[in-house]
This record gives sequence, C-alpha cells and structure tokens, in this order.
Amino acid sequence: MARLRPVVLVHYHELGLKRGNRPLFLRHLARNLRRATADLAPANLRQVSGRILIELDEHPDPVAVRARIRRVCGVSSAALAYRVASTLEAMKAAVAALVEGRRFASFRISARRAFKTYPMTSVEINRELGAFVLERVASKVDLRQPELEIHVEVMPAETFVYVDPEPGPGGLPVGVSGTVAALMSGGIDSPVAAWRMMKRGCRVVFVHFHSVPYLPPTSQAKARALVTQLTEWQYDSTLLLVPFGEIQREVVLSVPPPARVVIYRRLMVRIAEALARKHGALALTTGESLGQVASQTLSNISRIDEAATMPILRPLIGMDKLEITEEARRLGTFDISIEPDADCCTLFVPKHPATRMSEHEVAAIEARLEIPRLVSAGCDGASAEAFEFRAPAAELPDQQTGAG
Repeated sequence: MARLRPVVLVHYHELGLKRGNRPLFLRHLARNLRRATADLAPANLRQVSGRILIELDEHPDPVAVRARIRRVCGVSSAALAYRVASTLEAMKAAVAALVEGRRFASFRISARRAFKTYPMTSVEINRELGAFVLERVASKVDLRQPELEIHVEVMPAETFVYVDPEPGPGGLPVGVSGTVAALMSGGIDSPVAAWRMMKRGCRVVFVHFHSVPYLPPTSQAKARALVTQLTEWQYDSTLLLVPFGEIQREVVLSVPPPARVVIYRRLMVRIAEALARKHGALALTTGESLGQVASQTLSNISRIDEAATMPILRPLIGMDKLEITEEARRLGTFDISIEPDADCCTLFVPKHPATRMSEHEVAAIEARLEIPRLVSAGCDGASAEAFEFRAPAAELPDQQTGAG
C-alpha cells in the first residue's frame, strides 16, 4: 500500500446550524482558511459531508498548516488525518500507522458513519479496530477516560482516521456579521473585546484616541502592536488614530473635574461613530466591564450610550478582570497591553470622577461646549493606517508531529 500522507480535516459546529445561510457562511470560512494558509499550502479545499478538507500533497510541515487553521474563527477543531478507502483493511492500515511507536496505557476507537448504509455499524467498526489495536499494542480499552482516542469518520468514498484533534476558536467566520468599530485604548480589555467580535463574525476597524503632542506617542506604538497581533485573526485591518489632546484641553476649561471622564467618553463615542460610518461599520464595540472603573458604572454607561445613534456592543460587560486577563494571555495581547505608555486616559483625568450623573447634569455641562465643532475636529484630524496579515514568528504549540 502507498505511504499514507496526512490531510487537514476541519470541523465546524455553529455554521452547520445556519440552514439557508449555510453556503454563505461556508464560503466565508473557506476564504479565511485560504488566507490563513496562503504562504504555507496550496489553497486546495473541498467540502466533505459537514467538514472541510485541506489537501497537503507534499507539504513539508503539516503541523504548521494545522496551527494556522486553529486561528480561523468558525473552526471547531482541526486534525491531521489519514484519508483511506472506506474498507476495514484500509482503516486498519491507517490505525496501524497512527499507533506505531506510541505508548499508551488505554485507548478507545470512536467511529462515526456519515452515511448509514455502510455495511458495518459504528459499534462493529469500534470492535474490529479495537481488537486490531489490542493485537499490536499492550494496552486496554477505556471508553470513559482513554489515554488515546482514535477517531474514524466513515464516508461513502473515503474514511478519515486521526488522533489528537486540536480545538479552534469556534464562533463564526470573520466577515459574515458585518463591520464594527472598536475603541482601542491600549489596555488589557479592548483588544479582547475586539477579538470577541471577530469570533462572532465581525470585521473590526480600530479607533485609537491619543494626546500627542501633550503626551509622547507611546500609546500609538502600542495600538499598532495590538492591531498587528489581532490582524492574525482577520487578515487585514485599519487603525484610525484620532488626536484628542486639544479636545481634552477645551473640556478642562469648561467642565468641572468630576464630570470630565463621562464627557470625554461621550465625545469619543460621537467621533468614533462618525468615523465608523465612513468605514461601513454598523456598531461600536468597547472593552467596558460593568463596575470595573468609575466610567463603567451602570449610570455612567447609560449617559455614554445616550450620545450614540448606533449600537454600542460590550462583549466583556459581565466578565471580571481575571477572566479578561486570562483571555488576553491566550490571545498574546497581554504582554503588549501591560507595556508602560502615556495614553489620553491619563491626561486631565480627575482623581475622583463622578460615578453617577443624571441626564440633566450632562446636558447642562455639554451646553458649555461646541460639541459639533469638537467632533469635526476629531474626525478631520484622524489618520488611517493599514495592516495586513504576516506569518506569526511562532506557531501555536502542538503535542504531536505526526497525523493527529
């Protein structure tokens, strides 16, 4: 028999529930898979009964291809699988190749049939292949907590055999849910919020407010680094840099200290919203978590929302700081976010900001400001920078180097 070569078998979950819209979602997923692996593998993809198959041919590093696939939103899991004919003898040959050289105290065979007219049931396949493994390896069958699980997916024309499927992010492919504009502060929270919107299928445009020349340009450098990291998930990004220092200076001249944070946020929302419309975004997203800081009390969030005419999405609203930090570490944004910088949140900010402001109080304070002029100044001064996906320096770690 010819030497077995692995293929990448991609599973998705949520996309399979979309019914009438499933073809659209799958086209987006296939496009993103091609973009994620464009520099590694030929874009030879095909649908195989609720899965996507990526042909690797003579690719020298299948593990690197799988690592990239694991970063594609919409992917439930990815496995390096052996593709064989749907015969019991071919399945045994693939199983033999997978267990060769491995040591495991227990195992199980998990067979699934994509078509029910196959002459053997899943239970019968499990028994036959299980007995085959027991003849070759000193091990035992454990159906509850096996050390090694061998997956066998039987289809009419071919069967896929693999171990150790690697989880993907799940969710929806970037691009199927429209565009949002994310307010990127440079802290820990906002990059995680942006990624969570990508996972729900949104393309994200980033908006960063800075206070140059009142502060050094360090926050801009951090924003660029964060957008570069997040672009690995959506393949191209736009970063809008908005000068906010002069606007803050005018606010300081007219607004009492306790109210400044809420007024700053309301101005940011108005400016970000105007920029979002120019870039086709239908909503804003922020990294706010309820009660985390003074501007994120329920009262102040209500005042901030009143300044917007498009939805403000807050995917982290119910998360605590430990949960957000852990997700930032997984994304690789945490180390960037904690680098010291000087952003606009540190300029002209009072020691004791108000945590409860009424709609009447906010309206009376904003009447002292030329809101339309300040918003126009922010939009007119904004500059745009483009980012494209670049191969990460190090791929995600994998446990095995063979198929599986």
